[in-house]
Amino acid sequence: MTHPEERAEIVTAVLRRHGRILLCHRSPHRQHFPNRWAFPGGNVEVGEAAEQALARELAEELGITVAPPTHAPAAVIDTDAFHLRTWLIESWSGTPANTAPEEHDDLIWVDLDEARDLDLAHPEFDYPLLVELLGGPVSTP
Repeated sequence: MTHPEERAEIVTAVLRRHGRILLCHRSPHRQHFPNRWAFPGGNVEVGEAAEQALARELAEELGITVAPPTHAPAAVIDTDAFHLRTWLIESWSGTPANTAPEEHDDLIWVDLDEARDLDLAHPEFDYPLLVELLGGPVSTP
């Protein structure tokens, strides 16, 4: 069994705008979940707060600036292998672009119907979360 301190600490974001969310397609050579669609994010570094890690990862992967969230995560997955927190993000500066092509080979904005047909990294978690988040009020800039 994995010790809690050996679990990966992972942060991800659901970027929501106009009733659509941004997904990243994980490159085929990725060790975990290759060729699957996932929320942008990554690993928390040692000594880094999860909220700071989220802002850093979104800057690295998408070239956008977000304030570290001050609200609770929208969802949490806790397993022996990893602890994943996902935040809903509706405000950022910059235009999301694939600034980490070694990690992702495509980005898309999808609505709920389009997301249903995708090979998601964690379908048992991702799709129900999208139903919850896209079913609520949608922000407009």
